[in-house]
Amino acid sequence: MSIARVTEISATSTKGFEDATELGVKRASETLRNVVSAWVKEQSVKVEDGKIAHYQVNLMVTFVLDD
Repeated sequence: MSIARVTEISATSTKGFEDATELGVKRASETLRNVVSAWVKEQSVKVEDGKIAHYQVNLMVTFVLDD
């Protein structure tokens, strides 16, 4: 039997939501062991001078705890 934990992280990108998601998962995988899934909980953009300055995603990252 496996036990998993879920943690929430935020990631940003100037390129788009998909890039922000990829960057968030990559960074989480560098810090957390046994990352098995992630889902986007929220998406938002920061607007400056009427244009999108960056894209932000809040991710729920699931990782399996060591035995």
